[in-house]
Amino acid sequence: MQDRAALPSPFPSLSRTAGEGRGRVGEADRKPRAGDFRRQAVTGRRRNALIVAMIANRHPPTNPFRSDGLRRRRQWEERTVRAVLLFFALVSVLTTLGIIYVLLEETVLFFRQVSFAQFFLDTRWTPLFLSQRFGIWPLVNGTVLVAAGAMLVALPLGLLAAIYMSEYASERVRRVLKPFLEVLVGVPTVVYGYFALTFITPILRSVFPQTQVFNAASAAIAMGFMILPMVASLSEDALYAVPNSVREAAYALGATRWEVATQVVVPAALSGIAAAFILAVSRAIGETMIVAIAAGQQPKLTLNPLESIETMTAYIVQVSLGDTPQQSLAYKTIFAVGMMLFVMTLGMNVASYLLTRRFREVYE
Repeated sequence: MQDRAALPSPFPSLSRTAGEGRGRVGEADRKPRAGDFRRQAVTGRRRNALIVAMIANRHPPTNPFRSDGLRRRRQWEERTVRAVLLFFALVSVLTTLGIIYVLLEETVLFFRQVSFAQFFLDTRWTPLFLSQRFGIWPLVNGTVLVAAGAMLVALPLGLLAAIYMSEYASERVRRVLKPFLEVLVGVPTVVYGYFALTFITPILRSVFPQTQVFNAASAAIAMGFMILPMVASLSEDALYAVPNSVREAAYALGATRWEVATQVVVPAALSGIAAAFILAVSRAIGETMIVAIAAGQQPKLTLNPLESIETMTAYIVQVSLGDTPQQSLAYKTIFAVGMMLFVMTLGMNVASYLLTRRFREVYE
């Protein structure tokens, strides 16, 4: 029988190490170092590059569109698709330009008969009366009064709801709560108007007996609930976009969850929250049915929300649905009021865009 020591060892490196002397750690037993891994990585990359170069030399890439006809056909299809998509992208721009053109054309005709001084310096609005006055400020006052009251309802409630969904609610609760909150968006505005007239107004009259049947407060409260989902949803998206590393850094400094939400996350998402607020104000200024039903049709300069007022949109509805003859001066007033309303909402949107660019936080 052959001696066991004479059999070849399956581990030659260990045999060489053992043969060199017992009690000494050989090269195969030492721990790998970082340099070894780097050398292996470099060697692997070089080997892979060499293999790719060899394959490329043996099998050069072929052109899948060698046919000139096929190439021209695909280019024509791409140009057609690009033109169609460009047309649909320009639809909104063309629509806006058409609206501006119509408003400008009729507004110019209006100011040919009414001076700027009568429109901007007078404080009474009676274009449908026998003694016509064209001061726009009573309508602007009513619009701003209702919009400000709606903001007092929607902004705090919407921001607090956004903070809860972003910082406190679990993912499961958030998925359930947010759709229920956004259901309010689908409620028709005429329903909000009659809700304000038949439900909110009696409550206000029981608390404040001097409240008129048609008043700005009930319309503002109903409008606040209408724009509440917009404020909550956009603000929650802005808060949710703040990286978790910002929150973890605040928690590491010993901040509570409320302190993190109000002193760290909200300032970090300030641009998105401010944009949500301004867009909500624009939506409130342009609302029609709620104020037409619940606010009244008495244009006046007042800061009392319990009195009846008239907004710009409510006046446009009043004239459009009435017996005012077309091409008359009273009929042309709706275009002048519409231009004023368009300028106000456009200014809000531009302010939202500039504010977002000015205070935008960029995270990597």
